[in-house]
This record gives sequence, C-alpha cells and structure tokens, in this order.
Amino acid sequence: MRNLLVTGGAGFIGSNFVRHVVDHTDDAVVVLDKMTYAASPEALADLPEDRVRTVVGDVADAEVVDELVAGTDVVVHFAAESHNDNSLRDPWPFVQTNIVGTAVVLEAVRRHDVRLHHVSTDEVYGDLELDERRRFEEGSPYRPSSPYSASKAAADHLVRAWVRSMGVRATLSNCSNNYGPWQHIEKFIPRQITNLLSGRRVKLYGAGLNVRDWIHVDDHSSAVLAILDRGEIGETYLIGVENERANTEVVRAILRSLGHDEDDFDRVSDRVGHDLRYAIDPSKLRTELGWEPRFADFDAGLRDTITWYADHRAWWAPDKQRVESAYAETGQ
Repeated sequence: MRNLLVTGGAGFIGSNFVRHVVDHTDDAVVVLDKMTYAASPEALADLPEDRVRTVVGDVADAEVVDELVAGTDVVVHFAAESHNDNSLRDPWPFVQTNIVGTAVVLEAVRRHDVRLHHVSTDEVYGDLELDERRRFEEGSPYRPSSPYSASKAAADHLVRAWVRSMGVRATLSNCSNNYGPWQHIEKFIPRQITNLLSGRRVKLYGAGLNVRDWIHVDDHSSAVLAILDRGEIGETYLIGVENERANTEVVRAILRSLGHDEDDFDRVSDRVGHDLRYAIDPSKLRTELGWEPRFADFDAGLRDTITWYADHRAWWAPDKQRVESAYAETGQ
C-alpha cells in the first residue's frame, strides 16, 4: 500500500485515475485540486472516505504543496490548465498552473525525496503532416504551437532538469487525446455527444481533416499505473493506442451511434493554429512495461462513452447552454 498525492485529481483525467487506483490497488489517495470550472467533485463523491481525501488548494501554493508532499510516498502530477482555446484568449493561467505549479511540485518532492510522475501531452511535439507515416516518439523534437502546449513543454523540461541536476526521482509520460467519462463538455467528443443528446446539431471545425490519436481515459490511467509500478526513473513513456481518426470520422461515428445521418452536422470556423495531426508510437510502453489497452477498438470505447453521457445527463445538462453560448460568440 502506498500513499499517493494526485494533483488535479478532480479533473477529467485525474479523477478517472483516482477511480482506477481505488479499483485496482490498495493505495490511499490525497487529491489536491483548485476546483476550477473544469473540476468535477461529483467524480470523487462516491469513493470510500478511508481511501480518498480531497484538499482544495492551488498547485502553485508552495506551502500547501510542501505540507502534502511531506506525508506521501508518490506524487502523480496531473494538475494543468488544458483547454487550447482558453490559452489563446488568456495564456497567464496556463503559465501559472502548468509552469509555476510544476516548479513548486518539483521543489517539494526534491526536499522530501518523494517519487514523482509527471503527466504531459503529445501536443508538446507540435503536429505532423496528414500524409506522412511518421509518429511521435520519446525523442521527437518539441515544437509547441499554442500557449497551452508551450506551457506543458516548459513543464516537461523543468522535470528533466530536476531529475538530471537535482536528483529528483521522476518519470514522465506524454499521452494522446483522451476521451471518456467525466470529460468537460467544452471538449470535442463530449460536446458533440451532448449536442445530440440535447437536441442540438453537431459542430465540426473547418474541413474536419485534422487527425487525433484517441485513447480512452481508462487506458491512460492503467498506463500511468504501469509506469509507477515498473517505469525506470528519468525515462519518458508515450501513451497511445494507435487509434488515429480525422475529426470528420469521429463526428460521423457519433452520429451513427446515436441513430442520426452521418452527414447531419454543421461546419464552423476553424480554431486558430489548429494542429494538423497527432500520432503516438507507444512501442516503448508496450515492450518494456508490458502494457496493453482495454479499449484498443475506438468504436467500442466511443459507445461506452456515449452510454455514460446518456446516463449522466444531470451532471452535464446544467452547464450546456453556457458552453454553447461561449462557442457561439466565437463562431464555433
């Protein structure tokens, strides 16, 4: 049994990881979360109180972080501002949380000699051409294209510097695009699902050719747990399931699954600086750590996700009008 501190543990990916830990280990978890709009206290509400404790606080608050790290065995650092569109409108929260917050965590684990796993994104590598076969690997050069991805790239570099020069015991992971339960409805897949479930039309950015490498959030959680258990200190692991889909394909799959004509969608203005293609090579994770995904079949994972949103309307419906009004102001 370990004592885990999970930063950002009430967010989409963080809360799913906490639930995965409760279901698959004997570990106890302390969640540190600022409880911004993207957090979901409901995602943690049914977990056993003797296994999971939540602290409301800012990952950039050195005093709070130091006190929590002092009483833990492992820190799993999910906390991040993550919405690309928001980073284009106001980059400063991304600098504060993603860069300053990571530095605060690094100093705390250094002082207390605590194991750290830092969770990052494939967006730090920039994008790939639509017609090339290349995929991102652990050694791919960093070419971030938004304030969000630039702030995560900076955080990754800080972790590697603290490992090499300060002796911090850390691993890193860069994951492809997640989908699944508890994801905020401003994001691409849950937005389209909840549009249809609430009688609205599906929206597609631009030509819809942009490609993402989709992974169910439960598979991300199991990969992080594999890295904690078997990963080598100082190493980076790319997490993905080789499920590349163009946005048009995703939209049509959602429409089909909910009984609509697959061309029944509206095109809206494209996102500024919209990366063309992300693709992950997860060979290292699979061969060295023996990890395998549960949802290798994207359509199966998507059906599971659609069912979850249909069954949890009370969670997302109160916020739906606000989200769509915000998008309407930008023509999206």
